[in-house]
Amino acid sequence: MQQYMALTSNADDQPTLFVDTTKPLHILLDAAGYRIRAVTQVLENLAMRGDIASDSVILSDFALLCAIPLQDGCDVLDVIGRRLDKMPD
Repeated sequence: MQQYMALTSNADDQPTLFVDTTKPLHILLDAAGYRIRAVTQVLENLAMRGDIASDSVILSDFALLCAIPLQDGCDVLDVIGRRLDKMPD
């Protein structure tokens, strides 16, 4: 595994955002959890609201706003999984 893995949420073919795959597992887990919890909190707050009127452009932007950190968190969890798979039993 390369030391720096590009996040899949990068906007084009020349990535600028990477995860350092050599960081300790607990730091990687904290980074993934932080991103996933942030989106979860936003979605939970939204779910507690009553009627929210919005158009499709706003909903599309909001979905992208949630999808990017979720994908980043999943990318980091993937790194953790790969590192754990390489560990001896």
